Amino acid sequence: MARSLRVALISFRSDIFSALESGSVHGGHEPVLYVNARSSRPRTPSSQNAAAKVADILGGIPPDVDLLLPGSTEGLAVALAGYRIDVAVVSGLSWLLPRAVLDAARIGVLNVHPSLLPRYRGPSPIQWAIRNGDRETGVTAHWMDERIDTGNIVAQRGGIVLPEFVTFERFWNLVNPAVRDVVTEALDLAAAGYAGTPQNEAEATSAPQLEEEFGYVDWSAPARVIHNQVRTFYFGAGIPGPFARIGTDRVRLIRTRLTPGEGTRIECADGPIWVVAAEPV
Repeated sequence: MARSLRVALISFRSDIFSALESGSVHGGHEPVLYVNARSSRPRTPSSQNAAAKVADILGGIPPDVDLLLPGSTEGLAVALAGYRIDVAVVSGLSWLLPRAVLDAARIGVLNVHPSLLPRYRGPSPIQWAIRNGDRETGVTAHWMDERIDTGNIVAQRGGIVLPEFVTFERFWNLVNPAVRDVVTEALDLAAAGYAGTPQNEAEATSAPQLEEEFGYVDWSAPARVIHNQVRTFYFGAGIPGPFARIGTDRVRLIRTRLTPGEGTRIECADGPIWVVAAEPV
């Protein structure tokens, strides 16, 4: 049996930390450090919601685990080395980690990404899956390198159904069991020296942040495209919207449907859509 690893967990919400922690402990490994980047980029002012995030994390952190709030990648590298970390597990970090951080953990740094890589590399994989009308998604644990979501795949779980309308919080409740399983498997393989499987570049797609133009609805588009646009914002798009005109009114769409029923019927390029909920702008 591979020996127990000293693990640092890097994320931004208590429920995600909990899933990473559970997966680590289930495999017999020891989380000794939680890390939360207090800004969206290294060496920039702390995010406006940094205090709220810390309060959330402190509400669920085990009493024997330390919490680190680095302001730079240099400080993060020193801390990981000082804690004698064998492996770090990341989920939801917006920083691009340099080689100094990746090498600070004895074995390396694993990233838990909510897609079946190499599909949807980037910061918005769920948004793009919903936008594209995917029925399912998955979770991948991969070794991090100095690029974005390109490292060797260590473990994956698929078959996670995307509901018609789902919030960020509800989605993570659905995906957390798969996160736990993937973390357990990935850490066990890491302890055994597994280098992972290279990603197939021919199958790679990107999931960048959504463009501002996506926040505006064009009724001349196909109905399902507009419906998926509304579903994306219901989940959380990171930009305002989706805005549309209904008659002379400018509104933000909240929910739509593609089958006859309640709501305002509007003709699109290939048929009708029904606006079930909207608010004035």
